[in-house]
Amino acid sequence: MADTDLPARESMEFDVVIVGAGPAGLAAAIRLKQIAPNITVVVVEKGSEVGAHILSGAVIDPIGLDRLLPEWRSEETPITTPVTDDRFYYLGASGSLRLPNLLMPPLLNNHGNFIVSLGDVCRWLATKAEALGVEIYPGFAAAELLTGENGEVTGVATGDMGIGKDGHSKSSFTRGMELRGKYTLLAEGARGSLSKIAIARYALAEDSDHPKFGIGLKELWQVAPDKHRPGLVQHTFGWPLDNRTGGGSFLYHFGDGLVSVGFVVHLNYQNPYLSPFDEFQRFKTHPLVRGTFEGGKRLCYGARAITEGGFQSVPALAFPGGALIGCAAGFVNVPRIKGSHNAMLSGILAAEHAAAALAAGRTHDILSEYQAAWRSSAIGRDLWKVRNAKPLWSRFGTFLGIGLAGLDMWTNTLGFSLFGTLKHRKADHETLLPASQSKPIAYPKPDGVLTFDKLSSVFLSNTNHEENQPVHLLVADMALQQASEHDVYAGPSQRYCPAAVYEWVEEGGIPRFVINAQNCVHCKTCDIKDPNQNITWLPPEGGGGPNYPNM
Repeated sequence: MADTDLPARESMEFDVVIVGAGPAGLAAAIRLKQIAPNITVVVVEKGSEVGAHILSGAVIDPIGLDRLLPEWRSEETPITTPVTDDRFYYLGASGSLRLPNLLMPPLLNNHGNFIVSLGDVCRWLATKAEALGVEIYPGFAAAELLTGENGEVTGVATGDMGIGKDGHSKSSFTRGMELRGKYTLLAEGARGSLSKIAIARYALAEDSDHPKFGIGLKELWQVAPDKHRPGLVQHTFGWPLDNRTGGGSFLYHFGDGLVSVGFVVHLNYQNPYLSPFDEFQRFKTHPLVRGTFEGGKRLCYGARAITEGGFQSVPALAFPGGALIGCAAGFVNVPRIKGSHNAMLSGILAAEHAAAALAAGRTHDILSEYQAAWRSSAIGRDLWKVRNAKPLWSRFGTFLGIGLAGLDMWTNTLGFSLFGTLKHRKADHETLLPASQSKPIAYPKPDGVLTFDKLSSVFLSNTNHEENQPVHLLVADMALQQASEHDVYAGPSQRYCPAAVYEWVEEGGIPRFVINAQNCVHCKTCDIKDPNQNITWLPPEGGGGPNYPNM
């Protein structure tokens, strides 16, 4: 069916349209209705249900919850495991060195925080939002920014459904819907597709530093009762990564015998042979952690890109008709390995300024007050103190870089920095070395008990896509993909992808790029790390992707 033959989309009008039912989007929706119950608010979520695409460690700082829902501690919530034991280790290949808590900057202290499933927290927040009258539409992917005569954002359109791989409509074809709003808040998380468009279209990153990212991989385990230590929070850096490759691990005990274990690799790594997934599997074999999983069962697996640029990389937040909130804006505090508190605070802040604008009769303009407010807010204060941690780590390597970052965080608690404000030197896609200058990495085969392969892991993520739909991973220039990504860099896509989406297959001596789009867990790493920025991630049909039960 040609575009000219398509039926008109149905349209619905709201005061505020929110894209993404994560902590930022739901906090914004709740706060809007708290301020003015008559404001109409809709949240559109591409996951099959709220929480289906949420993946985080997660240890949460309750500052955002305390501000949004002050009575939450007296209610029945999924937030039940306070942190009771906080440990940091530097790992060697066969040993570990625990860092004394007294040496750690105060802001890294996790006492007073809670270990949670962030997906379950979002499901609970969604019930709060709906009780206030917020409309939530899960299973619908926002695929297009709608604009008015002057280029202002006037809402979003959800993607058409029922289109085959050949681009023609199937019998199940359903036209997308237009959700129009006086303001549109983008809460898509790291590297959101509409956020990426808005940042480029409105030159929001013109005065900010390079955006920086990591990839976070996570497994949820049910461990033996004698291995469970409720409230234990454990972080490591060092092995299995070399000194020039940033990243580290987390291991959190919570709930009824549950352990969240995960691994983060900074996406400015240089060796194209590195596989973040296999580094994660190798990490679990370390003597410090492997005993935790003896007699246990792996329940779920997932992966997600993480914003790591911090204070310097936050773009302008407001554009005509809308704003960025949460991880779409880049509010993760990397040393603390936390972003949900700032996501909620930004949702609250944006909601308050949007509500004030609506009360004043404004529509579709720039929420400049929100843009001006974040740096002096709790968000800005949180990110300012750690602004040099990532640049120092990248410049000086793990051992020296973390030491200098710790010193800088200590001095920042006193109001000054020896380093000023350092810049990020390169975008993540610019950091790979050619394969000819790099050493291949031999990863051990998985044993199927403690360590696993990608395909069995993707199975545990409950990932599902309608197979007869257009591929949502677009390669702009296939000749360039072969000449550069394959010939120069030895095909890093088949290693940086944590879900076996990409393969280089030899056919008659000629390499062919295969995209197994049905495996995609929506981590967005390919959109970030491809050395030529030749791959673009777009949302598939709504409801597709992972279905995380409690990640």
